[in-house]
Amino acid sequence: MWVWILFIALIIVFLALDLGVFNKDEHVIKTKEAAIWTSIWVSVALAFSGVIYWLFAEGLVENPTNLTPNNAVLKYITGYLIELSLSIDNVFVIAVIFSSFKIPALYQHRVLFWGILGAIVFRGLMILFGVALITKFEWIIYVFGVFLLWTAYKMLKSDEENFDPKNSWIFRQIRKVYPITSNIHGHDFFVKKKGLNAATPLFVALVVIELTDVLFALDSIPAILAITADPFIVFSSNILAILGLRSMYFLISRMLEKFRYINYSLVVILAFVGLKMLFSHQVELPEWLSLAVISVALAAGIAASLLIPEKENKDELPHMEDE
Repeated sequence: MWVWILFIALIIVFLALDLGVFNKDEHVIKTKEAAIWTSIWVSVALAFSGVIYWLFAEGLVENPTNLTPNNAVLKYITGYLIELSLSIDNVFVIAVIFSSFKIPALYQHRVLFWGILGAIVFRGLMILFGVALITKFEWIIYVFGVFLLWTAYKMLKSDEENFDPKNSWIFRQIRKVYPITSNIHGHDFFVKKKGLNAATPLFVALVVIELTDVLFALDSIPAILAITADPFIVFSSNILAILGLRSMYFLISRMLEKFRYINYSLVVILAFVGLKMLFSHQVELPEWLSLAVISVALAAGIAASLLIPEKENKDELPHMEDE
């Protein structure tokens, strides 16, 4: 258990440094700063693969699936890439939420910080539940596989759907149970309005982001469980991908129109891991092949977005200015 305790303590230290030191004074996160932090988080996550190798080589962590150190590293990196790639779709939704509730760029980092903190807790519980299900009921892997294929199909067919957070079921329920003010009051999540406490748009955006992340986790958790059922690898790769999501948001939210084909990459990844789950008892694919398929799918989506000329159609996501 000490490995888990140390890892969680490390995450808490990272978060404390983030909010209490590096972002103590609220400011607009510009592209250059976001690129630097994205590089740092990706480097930290990839460097952690060395820690994974050491832990499994020395037998310092429980190894219920009997992984060799090399296989553990491959599964960790593959799982991390899956979580990172599926986070791109999350970035799109976060950008729409911020735009809909008119959250100033100055306060977006604060909302994302608390959103990520909640996501870590919820995903930890979902991973624990998912691993327990697969361990106890082997047939559940087929359920996850079908679910991922259905998600891939839905994603393929829903390119033209317009997501409006203000018309969502979540927003309507919040309005029923708690007063909401339409004005931003600095970085406050709550204010007093006519003697009553009221939620600001920052809090509403936070709740909507939190609950939509839970929905995204319904895809991403089964996807990584297709790679490994080792709880520590699943948890560490997932959490480190989430930690990098904030800086990734500020880096690519301003370039979403350029990555218009990345959704097809996500469809391929989800379909691949879904099929891998369905045929897991008949065909055992080497870990390097899973890593290669995911890497090639991502690279192809990015390359297609950059190389294929854009059509004369600009009615997608409102452009977010780089202040």
